[in-house]
Amino acid sequence: MSERETSSIDEVKYTFGYCDELNPLRLKLPLLHAGLVLPTVHTACELGFGQGVSVNIHAAGSAAQWWGTDFNLSHANFARQLASNAGSQAQLFGESFADFCGRDDLPDFDFIGMHGIWSWISPENRALIVEFIGRKLKSGGVLYLSYNTQPGWTAMLPVHELMQRHFQIGPVSATGDRPDSDEPMHRRISAAVDFARAVFATQPGYGLVNPLLAERVDALSQADPSYLAHEYFTRDWHPMSFLQVASSLDAAGLTYAGSADYRDLVDEINLTPAQRDLLANIADTALRETARDFCVNRSLRRDYWVKGPRPLSDAERQAALHAHRVILALPRASVMLKVRGALGETMLPEATYAPILDALSSYRPTSLAGIESCVRAQGVTFAQIVEAVTLLVSMGVLLNAQEDAQIRAAQPLSAKLNAAICERARHHEDIQFLVSPVSGSGILMPRVAQLFLLARLHHLQQPAQWAEFAEAALRADSQSGREPAAPQSAALPSRADMAAKAHRFAQVHLPILQALGIA
Repeated sequence: MSERETSSIDEVKYTFGYCDELNPLRLKLPLLHAGLVLPTVHTACELGFGQGVSVNIHAAGSAAQWWGTDFNLSHANFARQLASNAGSQAQLFGESFADFCGRDDLPDFDFIGMHGIWSWISPENRALIVEFIGRKLKSGGVLYLSYNTQPGWTAMLPVHELMQRHFQIGPVSATGDRPDSDEPMHRRISAAVDFARAVFATQPGYGLVNPLLAERVDALSQADPSYLAHEYFTRDWHPMSFLQVASSLDAAGLTYAGSADYRDLVDEINLTPAQRDLLANIADTALRETARDFCVNRSLRRDYWVKGPRPLSDAERQAALHAHRVILALPRASVMLKVRGALGETMLPEATYAPILDALSSYRPTSLAGIESCVRAQGVTFAQIVEAVTLLVSMGVLLNAQEDAQIRAAQPLSAKLNAAICERARHHEDIQFLVSPVSGSGILMPRVAQLFLLARLHHLQQPAQWAEFAEAALRADSQSGREPAAPQSAALPSRADMAAKAHRFAQVHLPILQALGIA
């Protein structure tokens, strides 16, 4: 791929997603599971923050001072505008990793996060980042790192090459002519995906020995082209094994602490008894994690690493777990007691989980010690509470909760950022997350719900008024011609549908949003 094509990919705007693993509050349960001392996060850094949704949510929702960079200048400008809206003082730059990591005005960091970066940058940039982490991450500080990994991506590597080559040369006609090299990027990406699908439609031998690949390739046709551009069509794309990553990070003095995917902390939903026995007898961490990746056929790792980890005593670990707080984030009646792990879907025992959920049904932050006092009579042990809370957080049923003083400190900035995002919903549906000062994290919030909240900010008190406000905003936007409507929003809800949505929002969702400090 030429340098011109590479920079064109870099200029494709990335999606407006949110990554909860970048929330420092999420560190607590995995590190306590590993028996390690928790850092107090005063300074934090996100490398490659994309549109800046996560970094701005975390800057507004916590007391940490955030820094970060993204080499796409339009991303950086958008992220800085969000920071200005919130008044968070987040220091966000549109610089290359080389320029940012070489700055002499950066503090030392308690937490550094990279989501969707490591696998998509050059070896030179990875080496530069490792040097930066070794120099700027404090002793006891934590690195969050996600990356495409093997063996889960191994079968897809030839498909990636196939699509890359088609993307580079473009479709060739029967006469041997190629289209103009300036053909729109998204059209070239779609053509490359269609070519891969056409290859698999012929039932090639490679597809026969890898029977799940055809379905995986077919699913790419439904993906966001902006996501595909950055995931599959960048110059650098390197799915790496755990052993390779551990070897790189060893130079920065980092030790593997555990998975940031809470489901990984409960082996029973991921590993067979034989696999658990096998892994339990592997003392070497790198070998054990590599073998585990084989067992679950992992394609994405999301991990926490610690610089100079310090162990907790059993008493210290138990005290920290008892003090940890969570809050119910869904209507109690709608919680489904099933979780999906590597072994498939697992039903969770009602006798254990129902009392825990009932103890949280007041929608107030509650410590695990508080839960224990409520469920002791039902015979639920503290170990069962810890495991249940871990899985319920992984399912989005519960959220980790900050201390009351931290919640109060986060409320002003969270309110300002949420107001700005809701105001943006008049004309856009790209940011679908608001920040909770209770959890310091992003909460999924579709456009219509944001408009209902905006109506309340305009002192409209009744659901019928919210429905009228939202309907008027959507109609005005659809008639403005400012930007093409997304396919899913081409048809406006009817007045009756909007009124029904508003009443359900008032009855079901608004009380929870109020408990989360969003409304």
